[in-house]
Amino acid sequence: MTGRRRLKHVLGERRAVLVPGAPNALTARIIEDLGFEAIYLTGAGLANTSLGVPDIGLVTLTELVDATAAVTAVTALPLIVDADTGFGNALNVVRTVRALERAGAAAIQLEDQVAPKRCGHFEGKEVIPAAEMVSKLRAAVDTRSSKDFLVIARTDARAIEGLDAAIARAQSYAEAGADLTFVEAPASLDELAAIPRRLLVPQVANMVVGGKTPLASQRELAAMGYGLVLYANAALQASVLAMQEVLGALRKDGFLARVQDRLASFTDRQRVVGKGEWDALEARFSSPISDKG
Repeated sequence: MTGRRRLKHVLGERRAVLVPGAPNALTARIIEDLGFEAIYLTGAGLANTSLGVPDIGLVTLTELVDATAAVTAVTALPLIVDADTGFGNALNVVRTVRALERAGAAAIQLEDQVAPKRCGHFEGKEVIPAAEMVSKLRAAVDTRSSKDFLVIARTDARAIEGLDAAIARAQSYAEAGADLTFVEAPASLDELAAIPRRLLVPQVANMVVGGKTPLASQRELAAMGYGLVLYANAALQASVLAMQEVLGALRKDGFLARVQDRLASFTDRQRVVGKGEWDALEARFSSPISDKG
């Protein structure tokens, strides 16, 4: 079973499969090493780590395609790519889908915010008309070369138009061909539970520590009927804290004795990035070719 088909299968089981976010290939390797079933290329994480800027629509399609290719080159896990608003209108979505599918993505997430978008847990969001989003989703579904390449439709309308309007939007997006829908930032556990009850296609929940959505366990979300649970930036938040702690100690103490237990070992770091595989290749291609003639 291909990664795309495997992802489609596990999301259809609606067991709230946990999918951590990776802003880069190293994080993706760690996610795979820990035994998760899929990876989410987080747009916010990519903006934060690669550009050092907030999630306000500054990442370009070229940068996203490059990041997608880097991740899919080093992991066999299916990759869900956060493509924000699709980088423009329906025609831009055509190009976006072609580029990301070619780069190895298993799924693409598109959202209905006005461009430039902003993090779903920021204030001041705006959404485009639902009909315009439907047009973009129809373009995405029609463009994909494989039906196993999933289209996830996110709506940010809850904060602007209310839950009922957001669910109505999600329903129209499913009717346009979206394989999953994603109502971002429900405001209570009751709202969180209502979403998969009222929508037929598999649903996405986004657990953001410090964000607007109430946090729930995988068991609770599976009981609600969610297919996918994103922890889009848990790894990023953990790494920011770890860097602050370790480098802060280095700045204060002048060495790392006090925080050495906060560092991955040199050996484990090399294992995670696959140095053994590269050593084997080096040995193979450095061996002299015997002359049998």
